[in-house]
Parts: sequence; structure tokens; C-alpha cells
Amino acid sequence: STDGGRNLSLESIPMGLPMSDPSAWATAMNNLGMAPMGMTGQPLLPDFDPALGMMTGIPPINPMMPGLGIVPPPIPPDMPAVKEIIHCKSCTLFPPNPHLPPPATRERPPGCKTVFVGGLPENGTEQIIMEVFEQCGEVIAIRKSKKNFCHIRFAEEFMVDKALYLSGYRIRLGSSTDKKDTGRLHVDFAQARDDLYEWECKQRMLAREERHRRRLAEERFRPPSPPPVVHYSDHEGSVVAEKLKDDTKFSEAIQTLLTWIERGEVNRRTANNFYSMIQSANSHIRRLVNEKAAHEKEMEEAKEKFKLALSGILVQFEQIVAVYHSASKQKAWDHFTKAQRKNISVWCKQAEEIRNIHNDELMGIRREEEMEMSDEEIEDPSEMKETEESALVSQVEALKEENDSLRWQLDAYRNEVELLKQEQGKASRDEDTTKEQQMKLLQQALQGMQKHLLKVQEEYKKREAELEKVKEDKLKIETLLENLKEQESSTSRVCACSQEKECPVEKTLSNSPVKSEREVLLVGIISTFLHVHPFGASIEYICSYLQRLDSKICTAEVEVLMTRLQNTFRQELSGVGASLEKRWKFCGFDGLKMT
Repeated sequence: STDGGRNLSLESIPMGLPMSDPSAWATAMNNLGMAPMGMTGQPLLPDFDPALGMMTGIPPINPMMPGLGIVPPPIPPDMPAVKEIIHCKSCTLFPPNPHLPPPATRERPPGCKTVFVGGLPENGTEQIIMEVFEQCGEVIAIRKSKKNFCHIRFAEEFMVDKALYLSGYRIRLGSSTDKKDTGRLHVDFAQARDDLYEWECKQRMLAREERHRRRLAEERFRPPSPPPVVHYSDHEGSVVAEKLKDDTKFSEAIQTLLTWIERGEVNRRTANNFYSMIQSANSHIRRLVNEKAAHEKEMEEAKEKFKLALSGILVQFEQIVAVYHSASKQKAWDHFTKAQRKNISVWCKQAEEIRNIHNDELMGIRREEEMEMSDEEIEDPSEMKETEESALVSQVEALKEENDSLRWQLDAYRNEVELLKQEQGKASRDEDTTKEQQMKLLQQALQGMQKHLLKVQEEYKKREAELEKVKEDKLKIETLLENLKEQESSTSRVCACSQEKECPVEKTLSNSPVKSEREVLLVGIISTFLHVHPFGASIEYICSYLQRLDSKICTAEVEVLMTRLQNTFRQELSGVGASLEKRWKFCGFDGLKMT
């Protein structure tokens, strides 16, 4: 039967269990709210292979895995997911609607072997859960809750993926249609401490194995240590002397000889043996020179062969380029098609570039040969003979010098103690002399600093004298101005008698050194400030305080006012030299007695 036009052509997987009546299956699916499926018994899918128990095109499951043919393997993402009905002994699992989105899952915890299963029937038991999920793999433990969900722990991680395949299936116990016997499975990853612990142990084991593997690889690629050099003895010395005479063993023997000499094995007893070994090592110089000459000759021959081959190649390149140029002439060029002309022009450019590169290389070789020939022409054959004779003479002289140096070394060993004593005495004397030199340098530096300080003090005193002169000039000018003002006031006394009687205060103010109400306020504030500072204060300090009250007040105005009131304020000098400082003090109480 059909329900609202929704038909799912799904076929159950063939099982060894007996199948139920098709009409009963349709009724049960209608009760569960699912679209009924055709149960004609005919294969609805043409690619279905009944011998395999699964659809072709899906990778087969391992035959040793439990539940073969019951739980399908994971379907690749590029294939359409087609889920089938799953029949068990006690229950039946119906697939979800394929048009619905896949069920959501949480992020997979590391080493997850435990799944959460929700939506179980109320009448479901652990046996039924085991029957359904043991098809996915070996179940270690089931923890069932009373609220229709449980946690299942598998033996391996890949079994969890098989269990997630059952998410969304509808489960029905037997042939009952009761709600307590039906449910919709929801399978998701679960986070378990045992899984995390086993995963961490496995990761640590893999890290240990990786470190061990890396250590083995490093040891395999590490270069072997050189064999230890034996200590010198007469027997070993004779063996090394024989090896030095052999060309094949010369490198090994010369390394042993070098190690012995650096160790200090040479003494008065073994000096002759070492000298003979050094002499045999020197005899190999002529052999090495001859080998070098032979290799140079081979290199010259190879250069000649290369030059001849390169010149032949260049001739062939010239011929090919000539062919391209002749083909580019109008007599033949008009008969080619456009594509052929394009190819010929491209080939011609490529051939010319390669020819130019090879030609430059050949010219470079010829230039080098010409330079070598010019160097050889400059050197005369007589000079060459003289250089060879001088080289032989220098070798003889070098051997003599080596003999003398060996003798001198023997004498030096005898005089080592005396030299050490002399060096110790010289070192002590040198230390005394260095200390004296350092003392002299320090004294000179101190004298220079003292002279500099004296110069600075003299300059400071000169500047102070100049400042005092300037202040005295200012005071004289101010007194002159006051006298002029007094003369002007005396001329206007007759006219201002009535004003003086009415305003005696203004008269006293004009005759007094304080000339305005602003200066009276300044005198009062400065007196209060200096009364709080009994040890005095500098003019800058006083002005900084006054400028907080009025930013227009300047230092010169305050200093002139204070110098005018000598009975109220007194200036004192404190300190010596560079620390000389001028301080103003309040002396109003003493000045009151004097006036």
C-alpha cells in the first residue's frame, strides 16, 4: 500500500532467519509513521547479489568480523547512502527516511571506544541491546539507564563507526506496535576516562617507539669513530716506517706519525727513529709532484678533446643556421604556410642562441690558452732552469734547518727549568713596573681633574662678581628714578595738600619703598612664605610659589622689590665653590627695632 505518494523501494538483507508476512510488515511500518516498502519478493535493485548478502559496489566486510551481512560497512561519501531493514531475533530495525539529513554527532574524542545510545524502547533490555550492537563488534560493557538510554564500550575504535551507522534507525520489539516497544535510536560518541587513558598510553608507546627508531637511524648514519692510535714503541715505529715506504699505506702511516709527534713521543732516545720516518715521508714529495703532473696532462688532453668536439658541434650549428637563413629567403619563403613560417623562424632563433652560447664558451677556452701561452713566453728557459736549481737548493737548506731545529729542541728541553725561573722573575718585575705606570697615570689624571676644578671655580667667581656689579648698577638706576620721582612729588606738594590731608595713607605709600597695593600684597605673601622657611629660600623657589598664584609675576620684579626692603628681607650666601647658593631670609622683626 502507499501513504501520500511516499514510496521507499528498500529491500531487506537476506538472512538465515525466517521472514514475516509482507502485509504484517506493511501494517507495522504504517503504525511507526514510515512509508511502506514493497515486499514482492522480487529483487528491486538490479545490482543486488544474493550470494554476497550485500549490494555490489560497496566494499565487503571482513568475513571474520561478527555480524557479517547484518551491519553494512561504512559507505563512501561519493556513493548514495541506502540503508536496509535489519532483522534480529527479538527486534527489527527499520532505516530512516533517506531524504532526511544525517543525524548530528559531537566531536570524536581521542581513542573513543564508547558510544551513547538514546531513544531505546521502554521495554528494552540489555539482552536486546547486546543482540543489536554485538553485530558491530565485541562489546566489553553496557551501562543501561532507566531513562531509555545506555553507554556501550567496544573492544576496538573501528567498531564505534559501525555503531554510528545505526543512528536514526527505528527499533521495534517483536511484532508489537505499542509505544513502549518502539523507539528511534540515536547513536553518538561518548567521552570515557578509560578510553582516554588507553589512548594516552598508546600514544606514549608510539612516541617511545618513534624515539627508539630515530635513535637507531641516527646511530646508523653516524660516521664511525676513527680507530685509536697505538702508543709508540720500537716495534710500532718499525711497522710505521715500513708503511711509510708503501704508497698504498702512506696516508694511514703519516697520520700515526703526526699523532705521535703531537703527543710528545719524541725524546733523545727516539729522535733518530723519528728523523728516519720524517725523511721517508719527505721522499714521497717527488712522487706526489709526478702524480700531479700526470693528472694535469690528462686534464690538458681532455680539454683538447672537448675543444675539438665543441668546434665540430659549432660547425654543424652553423650549417643548420645557414639552412634556416636560406629557407627564409623570398624564393622559398613564399611557398611555406603561415604555421610553417612561424616554426622555421622560432627554430632559427633557438639555433642561433645555442650557437652563440657554444661559440662564447669556445672563445673563452681559447682566451685562457692564449693567456697561458703569454705567461710561458714571458718566462725564459734559463730562468726556468734557475728556478729548478733554486728549488733544489731550498730543499737542501730546509733539511739542514730541520736538523738544526731538532738539535735546538734537545738543548731547549735541558734549559726549560732555567727559562721558567727567569720568566717568573721577569713576570714579577713586569707586574711591579705595570703597577707603577698605573699609579703614575692615576696621579696625572687626578692632577688634571684638580686643575679643571680650579678653572671652573675661578670662572664661577668671575661670573658672580659680574652679577653683583649688574645688581649694583640696577640699584643705582632705581635710586636715581626714585629721586626723580621725589623731585616731581615735591613740586606738586602745594597742589596736593588737600589730597594729602584727605588721603594720608596714599602719601605714606608714595614716600615708602612700596609703591602700589600689588607690591604690598607681594611683600605680605613673601614675608609669610619666608616666615615658614626660617633657614631661607632661593629666589627661584620663592618665584615658583608666587607664580602658582599669578603666572605674570617675574623673578626680576620680585628680586628688585626685596632688595628695596632691606629692613624686611636679607640676602645671605651659603656653601663654598660650586655649591655656593644665595638665600633670602625674613628679618622684619630685627628691622622693626632698627627703624
